Amino acid sequence: MSEERVAVVEPERWRMHDPLGRRALEAWTSILAETHVRFGVCSTERTPSTFSAAVTRRRFGDLALVDLGCSPFLGEMEQPAEIFGLQLVRRGVEQVRESSRELSLTVGDVILWDGRLPVEIEVVESLVKRTVIFPRERLLAVCPRLEDVRALPPLRGSASVRLLLRYLDALSVELAALDAAGRAVAADVAVELLRSALAPSVPSSRAARRVAMRADVRRHIRAHLSDASLDPESIAGAHAMSVRSLHALFEDSDESVCGLIRSERLARCRSELELPGGGTVTEIAFRWGFHDAAHFARAFKARYAATPSEVRRDALARAAAAPRPERTAGGPLEAAPLIHGFTEPGRAGS
Repeated sequence: MSEERVAVVEPERWRMHDPLGRRALEAWTSILAETHVRFGVCSTERTPSTFSAAVTRRRFGDLALVDLGCSPFLGEMEQPAEIFGLQLVRRGVEQVRESSRELSLTVGDVILWDGRLPVEIEVVESLVKRTVIFPRERLLAVCPRLEDVRALPPLRGSASVRLLLRYLDALSVELAALDAAGRAVAADVAVELLRSALAPSVPSSRAARRVAMRADVRRHIRAHLSDASLDPESIAGAHAMSVRSLHALFEDSDESVCGLIRSERLARCRSELELPGGGTVTEIAFRWGFHDAAHFARAFKARYAATPSEVRRDALARAAAAPRPERTAGGPLEAAPLIHGFTEPGRAGS
């Protein structure tokens, strides 16, 4: 039996070790805008004569795991972004000043920040931190009450937070060798772990409860996509409501229950069509609740502007052309270099 090839997805990297001056600060501004949020940056009395920084970004699904190390500097947000960031400080001190709070973050501190909220940050001591970047819509879909709060809740050392941090440590090691479907699942897990950490500390309102109920329905649909009996009646029964109430729950949204089921099934089919060992087009369609191959093909092309067979053929061609990943007994073949005085964030010693 031939071994299935998995294309290794290399991390993106940015590195600096430049004399302090306008060009160095402009370069650092560009890196932060690319990987986090756009800040106007300037030096402080603590900034050394040579500014050093190293940033590594690993993408998975629609999320990004970003490890950063840098010299002291001062930054003020210049442009909001439609993201949330879950941040862990691994070394150093960072001061965060918002309109409603001022925080001094040190080793082990975890916060959730909102890319829409104006903020000023100051790195007081050379900093190493890890941040997971979540698209705003993705996180609000599972924790809609975040939309209503003016100051994000603190994330203390709960079991849910500790579990999430350990998961991210493991993920940073294995992520490069996961295929596209595996990375998408990894993103789903990260979102759910963060939801479980946030939910107890976020206040509620009537409107937010409706959005939260819709999020529960979405999770139920995703968990039961392969069930042939999944329909509005079964979903309503699982949530102890009438079918009429279920449909009413989605009246003020841009989607219907049946449309949500169809779109989630199509997305799952597309993920498996991109796997070399996923099976035939018909097998995948039937596996995820479609009972008519022709209907599936029409719905798929209407959604993705390509036929299932075309997606399958492209996936097989990529797999045939991809190099085999090289691995050692200790994990991915990748050193942990010193980058201008910083051990690469996220590796041993950071």
